[in-house]
Amino acid sequence: MTAFSLAELEDIVARRARSGDPDSWTARLFAGGQERAAKKLGEEAVETVIAAVSGDRGALVSESADLLYHWLVVLAVAGIPLSEVLAELERRTAQSGVAEKAARKG
Repeated sequence: MTAFSLAELEDIVARRARSGDPDSWTARLFAGGQERAAKKLGEEAVETVIAAVSGDRGALVSESADLLYHWLVVLAVAGIPLSEVLAELERRTAQSGVAEKAARKG
């Protein structure tokens, strides 16, 4: 098992996005803007759900990797660092999920 992290993937996404390399999928997504990146994220989310519902472990692992990658691309295009999302998750863990969700409705 490697110690690879989402923070490392975030760094890779940032480097490839700035590369301008026409052979880089990341650079192409960035060039396409937020709409293209977000649509791809949505596609990967649906594929992840399908893999989960079908019980296909291998597909679920693969599609989850695609989902996380495309999510980080969408965040990067928006200029939102992973650390900001993690800080929000940390803030939410200070209360129960039920209480947190109720607070968002009000």
